[in-house]
Amino acid sequence: MRRMDVEFLCSDSMGVRSMSIFIDLGIKMIIDPSASLGPYRYGLRPTKIEYDKLIECKNKIRMKAKMSDIVIITHYHYDHYDPDEDFYVGKKLIIKDPKNDINRSQKIRAEYFLSKIGNYLIADSNEYHFWDTRVKFTGPFHHGNEKSRLGYVVAVIVEKNKKIVFTSDVEGPVVEEVKDFIIKENPDIAIIDGPPTYFLGYKFSQNDLERARENLKAISKEIDKIVLDHHLLRDLKYREILKDVYVNGNILTYAEMNGEEINTLEAHRKELYREGYDEVNLDFKE
Repeated sequence: MRRMDVEFLCSDSMGVRSMSIFIDLGIKMIIDPSASLGPYRYGLRPTKIEYDKLIECKNKIRMKAKMSDIVIITHYHYDHYDPDEDFYVGKKLIIKDPKNDINRSQKIRAEYFLSKIGNYLIADSNEYHFWDTRVKFTGPFHHGNEKSRLGYVVAVIVEKNKKIVFTSDVEGPVVEEVKDFIIKENPDIAIIDGPPTYFLGYKFSQNDLERARENLKAISKEIDKIVLDHHLLRDLKYREILKDVYVNGNILTYAEMNGEEINTLEAHRKELYREGYDEVNLDFKE
């Protein structure tokens, strides 16, 4: 896949909470056009250097969103959509179903968002064709395991000659159904958020880690190129924890896809405080 086809805009490996990508296949689209910061990490608020990176990423996303014909939102967490942006106007907007298979907090957010925008298309289980580009959506996947209280997300398949799969927040994937979906689609590139191992023993169980490990091992044997980022990159020891997943050498982060060094600011927040970076006293929401 040519570099120009997919641009990896912002992610946790690039200093912010995000999975935003821009795809140019003749028709231009942006998926999950937002970024945020962890409101607390190690009990610490974000630092000025993190805030500066957030502004940089927001500006990049805004520029690409304004260039886009299609805007896709896979669920209503603020690191995946920003209800206060104005770049949705005049776009073909395709969104996670705001009324069905959605938890209460995301439903409230979706209602507020929809009160500010015009027409939209439902993503869940639907397929759309824009000239010779196919954009297909899965039904709702759990945001994590089957008991997750975080609601549901939709995965995206974009195809024109080659195929891109974007899973959104499946946290691993933990659920075997998502693993089977990725392998069955057999994309040229699979963009996956990894397991949130930084929550291990708290909000993320050892059993879910083992499920995610086995699912990722199976995916890496079948799919030639995998981009693994987001939740996983919040753990400084992510490669050590999943070392048996990386043995095939076909897994990269957003930063590495861009030829950049990994820059996990949130995971290094304690160090940033020790180095004298000031706290930013702003309200960041998850």
